[in-house]
Amino acid sequence: MSKWDKLIKRISNETNDVRFDEVKRILEYYGYTMNYSGNGGSHCTFRKKGKNPIAIPKRQQIKKIYILMDKKVVEEETRNEEN
Repeated sequence: MSKWDKLIKRISNETNDVRFDEVKRILEYYGYTMNYSGNGGSHCTFRKKGKNPIAIPKRQQIKKIYILMDKKVVEEETRNEEN
Protein backbone atom coordinates (compact mmCIF):
# COMPACT_ATOMS: atom_id res chain seq x y z
CA MET A 1 0.00 0.00 0.00
CA SER A 2 1.42 3.39 -1.01
CA LYS A 3 1.87 6.36 1.33
CA TRP A 4 -1.00 8.11 -0.46
CA ASP A 5 -3.33 5.13 0.08
CA LYS A 6 -2.37 4.98 3.76
CA LEU A 7 -3.09 8.69 4.16
CA ILE A 8 -6.49 8.40 2.46
CA LYS A 9 -7.28 5.43 4.70
CA ARG A 10 -6.35 7.42 7.83
CA ILE A 11 -8.61 10.27 6.71
CA SER A 12 -11.44 7.83 5.94
CA ASN A 13 -11.09 6.21 9.34
CA GLU A 14 -11.17 9.67 10.97
CA THR A 15 -8.05 9.09 13.05
CA ASN A 16 -6.76 11.95 15.18
CA ASP A 17 -3.15 11.68 14.03
CA VAL A 18 -3.49 13.73 10.83
CA ARG A 19 -1.23 16.78 10.49
CA PHE A 20 -1.83 20.06 8.69
CA ASP A 21 0.66 19.31 5.91
CA GLU A 22 -1.17 16.05 5.14
CA VAL A 23 -4.55 17.80 4.94
CA LYS A 24 -2.95 20.45 2.73
CA ARG A 25 -1.51 17.79 0.42
CA ILE A 26 -4.90 16.10 0.01
CA LEU A 27 -6.80 19.32 -0.69
CA GLU A 28 -4.20 20.53 -3.18
CA TYR A 29 -4.27 17.15 -4.93
CA TYR A 30 -8.00 17.65 -5.52
CA GLY A 31 -7.50 21.14 -6.96
CA TYR A 32 -7.90 23.39 -3.93
CA THR A 33 -5.53 26.32 -3.54
CA MET A 34 -4.33 27.56 -0.17
CA ASN A 35 -4.73 31.19 0.82
CA TYR A 36 -2.91 32.34 3.93
CA SER A 37 -2.85 36.00 4.80
CA GLY A 38 0.21 35.68 7.02
CA ASN A 39 -0.90 38.59 9.18
CA GLY A 40 -1.20 36.64 12.41
CA GLY A 41 -4.26 34.59 11.51
CA SER A 42 -4.31 31.01 12.70
CA HIS A 43 -6.26 29.50 9.78
CA CYS A 44 -5.54 28.86 6.12
CA THR A 45 -8.39 28.91 3.64
CA PHE A 46 -8.54 26.40 0.81
CA ARG A 47 -10.60 27.36 -2.23
CA LYS A 48 -11.76 25.61 -5.36
CA LYS A 49 -14.07 27.02 -8.00
CA GLY A 50 -17.64 25.83 -7.46
CA LYS A 51 -16.96 24.58 -3.91
CA ASN A 52 -17.34 26.13 -0.48
CA PRO A 53 -14.08 27.38 1.03
CA ILE A 54 -12.55 25.27 3.77
CA ALA A 55 -10.73 26.94 6.68
CA ILE A 56 -8.18 24.75 8.45
CA PRO A 57 -6.10 25.85 11.46
CA LYS A 58 -2.40 25.93 10.71
CA ARG A 59 -1.16 23.72 13.53
CA GLN A 60 0.44 20.31 13.58
CA GLN A 61 -2.40 18.31 15.15
CA ILE A 62 -5.73 18.68 13.37
CA LYS A 63 -9.02 18.36 15.29
CA LYS A 64 -11.56 15.79 14.24
CA ILE A 65 -14.02 18.32 12.78
CA TYR A 66 -11.42 19.38 10.20
CA ILE A 67 -10.60 15.75 9.42
CA LEU A 68 -14.30 15.20 8.72
CA MET A 69 -14.25 18.15 6.28
CA ASP A 70 -11.27 16.64 4.50
CA LYS A 71 -12.96 13.23 4.44
CA LYS A 72 -16.01 14.80 2.77
CA VAL A 73 -13.78 16.29 0.05
CA VAL A 74 -12.09 12.93 -0.56
CA GLU A 75 -15.45 11.15 -0.81
CA GLU A 76 -16.92 13.77 -3.18
CA GLU A 77 -13.86 13.85 -5.42
CA THR A 78 -13.62 10.04 -5.51
CA ARG A 79 -17.27 9.87 -6.50
CA ASN A 80 -16.69 12.48 -9.24
CA GLU A 81 -13.68 10.53 -10.57
CA GLU A 82 -15.76 7.35 -10.79
CA ASN A 83 -18.49 9.10 -12.84
